[in-house]
Amino acid sequence: MSDQYIVSARKYRPATFDTVVGQQNLTTTLKNSIRTGRLAHAYLFCGPRGVGKTSCARIFARTINCLSPTPDGEACGTCDSCRAIDKGNSFNLMELDAASNNSVDDIRAVTEQVAIPPQVGKYRVFIIDEVHMLSSAAFNAFLKTLEEPPAYAIFILATTEKHKVLPTILSRCQIYDFHRITIPDMVAHLQNVAEKENIQADPRALGLIARKADGAMRDALSIFDQIAASCAGNITYDAVVENLNVLDYEFFFNLVDTFARGDSGGALLLYKEIRDRGFDSLFFVNSLAQHVRDLMVAADPRTIPLLETSQDVAERLVAQARVLPLKWYYDAMKLLNDCDLNYRTATGKQLLVELTLIRLCQLAGAPERPFENSDRPALRNPSEPPRAKNTTTPAETTPPAPVEISASPAPEISASPAPIIPNSPKSPNTPKAGAPVAAPPVGAPPRRPASFNINRRAETASTSLERRDQDFSDEAFLKAWHEYITLVPDQQILISAMRTAVPKRTSRIDFNVIVDHPAQQQAFELAMPKLLAHLRERLNNDYLTIQAIINPDKEIVKPLTPREFLEKTIRVNATLGKFLKDLDIEVV
Repeated sequence: MSDQYIVSARKYRPATFDTVVGQQNLTTTLKNSIRTGRLAHAYLFCGPRGVGKTSCARIFARTINCLSPTPDGEACGTCDSCRAIDKGNSFNLMELDAASNNSVDDIRAVTEQVAIPPQVGKYRVFIIDEVHMLSSAAFNAFLKTLEEPPAYAIFILATTEKHKVLPTILSRCQIYDFHRITIPDMVAHLQNVAEKENIQADPRALGLIARKADGAMRDALSIFDQIAASCAGNITYDAVVENLNVLDYEFFFNLVDTFARGDSGGALLLYKEIRDRGFDSLFFVNSLAQHVRDLMVAADPRTIPLLETSQDVAERLVAQARVLPLKWYYDAMKLLNDCDLNYRTATGKQLLVELTLIRLCQLAGAPERPFENSDRPALRNPSEPPRAKNTTTPAETTPPAPVEISASPAPEISASPAPIIPNSPKSPNTPKAGAPVAAPPVGAPPRRPASFNINRRAETASTSLERRDQDFSDEAFLKAWHEYITLVPDQQILISAMRTAVPKRTSRIDFNVIVDHPAQQQAFELAMPKLLAHLRERLNNDYLTIQAIINPDKEIVKPLTPREFLEKTIRVNATLGKFLKDLDIEVV
């Protein structure tokens, strides 16, 4: 009968500090503290899952209790103490899983064990895993023991979420931060495991497994066992891609090639192939963003060490990063990030992704950035009146979206030296219909056609050289005033105030509105920009102003507190007052 199968995550679990993967600096510090005898009474090991926190805690307990340690500070593994810890029946090592044992009674059981000295070895080690799961009462019950334990007691706390541990616990521990295991370290360890298990493994496949594990060695070994079982001992790159259902690097390299060529159709066909394989579109967008980020990193020789890929993939990234300018990667990451943010709320999710791919294809060849938000005029609020088009100054002009040039180019309108209001009689530079226009000098940069910014409010006409200052009658003002009431049917407080408060003219262009209470005044203040824009547009006067003032003669009724209301009721109702007095009830 064959031996019982043991998964690689348990079979190849580190037994000494030298076999811990990817935490060399931390293990060296622990070994030095053991060698010099400078041991703390409490340690906190924190970091992501599967990086060796609990393994290092067991190795630490095994080493400090070893009866014959090696010259380099490791446990011998053959003495009675080491064998007992390896078998899990040592009285010097006690482990508590705080995820399922997080009550005060569980902590009290630990503190009772602290009172028992070790029978073999020098120390008793108490490992509390997932310590952040302890309840507040359990933390408080643990504080005194953690601060002043016996000389032979050492506590090792492990957690993946250090921010959830109480500060009073953190202040009593030496804190060791475990970091994510790098892909090269993970690949090297997987190759070592494959050799010991007589498994053929493609280095590219191991790199893909390591990337999928996301810095957790335990996850990488679990995936390794899964692939080895499905591949019958021959792990290939294609087998890993198929079994893990991950996107092959080739898709992203081909996509970037289509972006560089401006081939929108090719990009959409690749996206269709990815969807046909069953991949989620949001996962595709995030994976493409990661690939673009890697290309940006590979474009600068100083940042190449930031790549978390295998050596062959890193070389391909460096080669492809030279195809496009560095600025392209910045714009591409911005587009992909916007797509990720908008994906969850988009109705047409496929259309959103396809539009993003088209934008990425246009980034390389278009003279201007395509589909920018600033290029699209904002939709007018139906509650706002139509506004006149105002020509913006050259500094305010927003670059228009790129347009396709027909075979017969249209004449270009030369920009005037100063902004001129359209259809104004004072516009001498406006060309007449059919009149020739000046052509730009040879070699001069192309000029953009004039554009109107219809999203700017009417009151911004003050930025032009001429402001409207037309006289108007009170009747015209009231007509425009009541027109605005019909435009804001949902603002009930404002409508009520505008109907009851009659504006009072204090000068040719200034008006005061007398309101009854602060709520009406606040409603006017919030609506003032749109109200002024409407009135100025209707009356052709950009200097018109309105001020909302609370009526000083109006009595402001102060709301009564519950006690004041009851006292007032008792004064008005003598019977109620007598009834409360008979019952000896006092108003408090």
